[in-house]
Amino acid sequence: MGADAADATDDDDGQPGDKMYKRIGESRSKIWLLLDADRRLVAGIGLALVFVAFLVAGVADPAPLRQAMATNDPIETLFEEYVAAVITGVTLVLTLNQLILSQELGAVGDQRERMEGAMEFREDVEDAIDAPISPPEPAAFLRAIIDVTQTRAEELREAVADCEDDQLERRTEEYVDSLVDNAEAVGERLEGEQFGSFAVLFAALDFNYSWKIYEARRLRNEYADSLTDETEAAFDAIGEALEFFGPAREHFKTLYFQWELADLSRLMLYSAVPAVLVTSLMVIYVDNPGTITGDLLGVDNLVWTVSAAAVVALLPFMLLLSYILRIVTVAKRTLSIGPFILRETDRTEDINWDE
Repeated sequence: MGADAADATDDDDGQPGDKMYKRIGESRSKIWLLLDADRRLVAGIGLALVFVAFLVAGVADPAPLRQAMATNDPIETLFEEYVAAVITGVTLVLTLNQLILSQELGAVGDQRERMEGAMEFREDVEDAIDAPISPPEPAAFLRAIIDVTQTRAEELREAVADCEDDQLERRTEEYVDSLVDNAEAVGERLEGEQFGSFAVLFAALDFNYSWKIYEARRLRNEYADSLTDETEAAFDAIGEALEFFGPAREHFKTLYFQWELADLSRLMLYSAVPAVLVTSLMVIYVDNPGTITGDLLGVDNLVWTVSAAAVVALLPFMLLLSYILRIVTVAKRTLSIGPFILRETDRTEDINWDE
């Protein structure tokens, strides 16, 4: 945790880290849990903790569960609530999901407008990357934009090399080195990835394009008097390439959210059936202390049964929790498109507003 916390700070020169965990100040382990880990594994971890908690409470309780059932009905009360919660929760999630997916529905005019917008954007990118056609796969499309950004960064380095301003040349060198390193790392992660896995979006989140846009504009404006027509054109070209990445990433992020919600809906439907079945059986049949007898490993079999049944009952909720954690984390970290920093920073002091 200590090392990760140290990595999470901005670089010594005031530039935020390229990797997302460095920019948001979270540990790698927390980012892994919130984003990178398989959602079914995260749900499984939560269910395992629930099982252990029920088991420990059942063993440590000074008034055993079997005795409590002789005077009241804790199992029946608990699992009746679980039945209602599972049915209500699944219904609400599916309704919300259908509302979100309904955005894909529309009249032919609306669909045609969406198609024209998509094709126009692809044509603009094709002009920027100087290619007859842009890749159809999201990962390859993003990588094409990153590659042309890297190429234009090298062109900027060459253009600035002829300037007489040594400070401009030094700062541009640092800027280009940072951009190229970030582009190469993200490009390697995007290679061969297929849309539908979180790897595509996760890699895209680590390309700090917004700061690169800000820094390019800052250098151009700060050293405007030292720029030649060639260097101005080079700054314009790199800014244009970076500006393509923002809407492309946001578009694929939206598509991925819809993909995730579709997967979540299917998994919740699958898990709701055993959850309702088990909770109903617990209400109907396990309402008598004599229904389940014996013990295993020194623990009453009734405690084992209730703990396992609670895990099955909470399966839809844990799946919902694991998926929503990833969606809201990504949404929070990508609220802004463009060079805006929506987090605590002390860089305001570095900006001279009077210039």
